[in-house]
Amino acid sequence: MTAPSAPSRIAVVTGASSGIGAATARQLAAAGYRVVLTARRKDRIEALAEEINAAGHEAAAYALDVTDRAAVDEFATAFKTIGVLVNNAGGALGADPIATGDPADWRQMYETNVIGTLNITQALLPALTASGDGTVVVLSSTAGHGTYEGGGGYVAAKHAEHVLAETLRLEIVGTPVRVIEVAPGMVKTDEFALTRFGGDTDKAAKVYAGVAAPLTADDVADTITWAITRPSHVNIDLLVVRPRAQASNTKVHREL
Repeated sequence: MTAPSAPSRIAVVTGASSGIGAATARQLAAAGYRVVLTARRKDRIEALAEEINAAGHEAAAYALDVTDRAAVDEFATAFKTIGVLVNNAGGALGADPIATGDPADWRQMYETNVIGTLNITQALLPALTASGDGTVVVLSSTAGHGTYEGGGGYVAAKHAEHVLAETLRLEIVGTPVRVIEVAPGMVKTDEFALTRFGGDTDKAAKVYAGVAAPLTADDVADTITWAITRPSHVNIDLLVVRPRAQASNTKVHREL
């Protein structure tokens, strides 16, 4: 693991109030980064910052909605340089077929997964470049690389997020900034499926039914941290990570 240099020690993590975002913040802090936790739920990120600081690492919390461009631009003024931006904020809503899907859900997923990533990446790119050794991480999904029934809105948003990462890498080649995309498959967290199904615990449980060992938030955070801590000249363009029981978005081994 490569220790971060002084100008690149700050790592901003969006959606850090739970799940993969919180786990990534913990692991980056342990790797020597001063983590800046952002999310809409101020109480959650403040508690996490206290936990990280109590463990002898460095963390600060900043309540932020990445879809609010004015707020994102104000946030960005606090930094002359940063080393890492982890675009984790996002999520899924609903699993209806395209014929009956709610356009409002589609719009919200696009705003959080795509426009939110665009907003904060644009706002912090100058500070990432100024560090001389910047890294942008886009946490997409295997949904950004393959379709499945009932996933139309989420799949569309994650495909767009994947294209954002791929295009940005082309456009900024030659600058001291890497663009890494991590695309997880089935990850069991406390909130992802529950949020997707509007708090319906039965529907959320069925997503993971019979799967002996889906990925955990820590598994994905470990992958993200590994990619970030490679030597500066090494760019992990795309890393797809699934549990062993999942061969594709539609092929999962279940022990029922």
